[in-house]
Amino acid sequence: MEHSENIIGLTSVEAAFRLQNEGSNALPAQKKRNVLVIALEALREPMFVLLLCAASLYLLIGEFHEGFFLLLMVLLTLGLTLYQENKAERALEALQAMSTPQALAIRDGRPQYVDSKTLVRGDVLVLSEGDRIAADGILMTGPGLQVDESLLTGEAVPVYKTTKKNSEIFSSHMNVSSSTLFAGTLVVQGDGAAEITKTGAQSEMGRIGSKLNDITPESSLLQKQISKLIKTFALLGIALSTLLTIVQGLFHGEWLQGLLAGIALAMSMMPEEFAVILAVFPALGAWRLAQAKVLTRRLSAIETLGTTSVLCTDKTGTLTENKMKVARLYIDNEEIDIEQLAVTRLPEIFHSCLNISVLASRAVPFDPMEKAFYSAREKFVPPANSQDQRKMVHEYVLTPGLRVMSQCWKNSDQKTYFIASKGAPEEIVAICKLEKLHQQRILAAADRMAADGLRVLGVASAIFEGDVWPNDQRSFQFTFSGLIGLVDPLREDIPDAIEKCRTAGIRVIMITGDYPLTAMTIARHAGLQEGIVLTGDMMALLDDAQLVERIETTTVCARITPEQKLRIVQALKAAGEVVAMTGDGVNDAPALKAAHVGIAMGKRGTQVAREAASLVLLDDSFTSIVRAIRIGRTIFGNMRRAMTYLVSIHVPIAGMALAPLLLGWPIMLYPMHIVFLELIIDPTCSLVFENEEPDESIMNSPPRNPGVPLFTNSALLMALLEGLGVLIVVALVYSLALDNMSESGARAFAFTALITANLMLMISNRSLKNGITAMLRKHNSIMWGVIVGSVSLLFFVIQYPLLQNIFYFSSLSLSSMLIAITIGFASVIWHLPLKWYKAQKNY
Repeated sequence: MEHSENIIGLTSVEAAFRLQNEGSNALPAQKKRNVLVIALEALREPMFVLLLCAASLYLLIGEFHEGFFLLLMVLLTLGLTLYQENKAERALEALQAMSTPQALAIRDGRPQYVDSKTLVRGDVLVLSEGDRIAADGILMTGPGLQVDESLLTGEAVPVYKTTKKNSEIFSSHMNVSSSTLFAGTLVVQGDGAAEITKTGAQSEMGRIGSKLNDITPESSLLQKQISKLIKTFALLGIALSTLLTIVQGLFHGEWLQGLLAGIALAMSMMPEEFAVILAVFPALGAWRLAQAKVLTRRLSAIETLGTTSVLCTDKTGTLTENKMKVARLYIDNEEIDIEQLAVTRLPEIFHSCLNISVLASRAVPFDPMEKAFYSAREKFVPPANSQDQRKMVHEYVLTPGLRVMSQCWKNSDQKTYFIASKGAPEEIVAICKLEKLHQQRILAAADRMAADGLRVLGVASAIFEGDVWPNDQRSFQFTFSGLIGLVDPLREDIPDAIEKCRTAGIRVIMITGDYPLTAMTIARHAGLQEGIVLTGDMMALLDDAQLVERIETTTVCARITPEQKLRIVQALKAAGEVVAMTGDGVNDAPALKAAHVGIAMGKRGTQVAREAASLVLLDDSFTSIVRAIRIGRTIFGNMRRAMTYLVSIHVPIAGMALAPLLLGWPIMLYPMHIVFLELIIDPTCSLVFENEEPDESIMNSPPRNPGVPLFTNSALLMALLEGLGVLIVVALVYSLALDNMSESGARAFAFTALITANLMLMISNRSLKNGITAMLRKHNSIMWGVIVGSVSLLFFVIQYPLLQNIFYFSSLSLSSMLIAITIGFASVIWHLPLKWYKAQKNY
């Protein structure tokens, strides 16, 4: 990259003025749904249509109390729906705000990271390999920059860019100059600086994006399945309710009562809460993950987290602090631990080693190791020995075949060039063409450093007098300049996090480009299980079948290139593992995308890595991954509990809407009774279970089998048995009450038992193995709010005369209510031994 010290860019004041007048650098967004739109969408749902039909029917026949009550219930249910929608949308908006990418811009004469939305025309972007360009612009410095424009053109081949002063107009479908850069495209090679010319809707991406708002997105497969399920139950409910209405009218002459009972039956069979669970839980779960410093890019990853069996993690910055510093130097059989120096005076023999390490690094370093080289030279090498007037004119990058990078500097004589190189010790030794004994001494020193947990790099230099740069760095006549040992301390919380993974049945594999002995030392300190160390060179000799076999016993992968990460992921998947993989570089993207859960680094990761990943670590911490797995398991478990509860409670509701008509009893459940029950069911499934804390043992069991669906046949059977038990008890209670009470009294008595059973099912299903007593002790403030609210409302409905008439109830004595509550409680208690037995069999 050409130096950009003379580029000043905009001032902060100028940028703020342009932002206010020209708008933010954001693509045209779809219009947000307002409250009215959400309300109209909700009112088109089958449940609301049935409610409005029942209310209208009551009003038409002059039953104003019942009609207005149902309209009030429509408003209450609609309010709850709006609250749920708003809470989910606010969670997703907050996540979107957190995921706003950062861009490196020159403002006030210095590079600084800013939100890409705040970029304006005239800003100067600093571009590096792996950056996603944030706005349209003109390349100012950085000839030879390569950009992937496939997002716009569909062409997979990267496009070469030249600077504005050297640009030539070329013919293309967009008819633009070769110095023009476009928002959304990706820098795949080189560095540069670009002046922004268009932002937001004015950019090429914005022009295309504005057309997308006219396109209605297709529903996902899951949404289609749930919609089909709801429509199927709705049609079945309507068919049965229509049949019941006709039978009641033709055979009993009670058309009105039959119609109301039919509406109640249809309402009782509406499983609209399934859609609520599958919409609200992932959205709020993603928000909870964000609180744990993990940003969710794909909601499907939340479920997959709970099944993860292998976690492949980088070492640097994830297991370690990513704060490199030079700890030890070696040259000519002399070794010094500079961390132990009492003063900052370093023997002069080591000065050239640090100087060459800096000359082999970027002028503006971002890599922690290169920063460490600069810091060490500044601290230990006197200014007179470190000043350099040479100009960098050429560079050689790392390649899979040669893990060495070189930078070429023009000497002051303007005739020769100084080559500074750094790379893997064995590679540096190889290009220096040393005698075998000398090689062995150097590599032995590298092994000693690595055994102490140091990251070891070799440095070398050469003089070049030619006119044409060779294609291969090995063509230079290198002189060995020394070894540098760097230390990156292990994060304090890593051993505990690794132990939690082991307890949870998750195998952790450390993948690093480090020297094998360094990797083994870090792995030992981190507490990783003993296993085989697999190096990149060893891996290159294995075919796919052999790699699958070897990877099953591997704990550490050392000297691994980003391209080899993809093979590791594929091998683990072939072995039947569910793989989570971390990564941060452009070349990590294929592995991140191939993994079941790709995890990108938020701080040091490239934009392309973040886009390929399912999750982004906002703090680059391994401990955050462990927290995310715990949350993922919790969310999945809570969704399963909520669905079990829904199935179990709909059995007695639908049963008691149908049974009285079949058995010739007076109707027990009218539409207002169904509404009352829904006012308990909706907040229970969307708030109580979503807010449920995980079982203490959630990270003490192996990962869930990914082949096991969210709702298993075993879980369905248990839910049906729970519901059937409640139905039998409530039906028996209603039948006996009809023999000893008035019709309205029997209805109130049986309804009290049903409400109690509903609350007990909610409490019981908070855990798949613990009893009701334990669940009452377990904290959940929303649950107690639902219980207190339900009992209070039930008391008023039964005792308050106006509400009694609306619900067709009569007053119950305190003793009768207590008996009904006890019966409702008992209708759920019976299945607890069965649940305990199933839990012992790992249900």
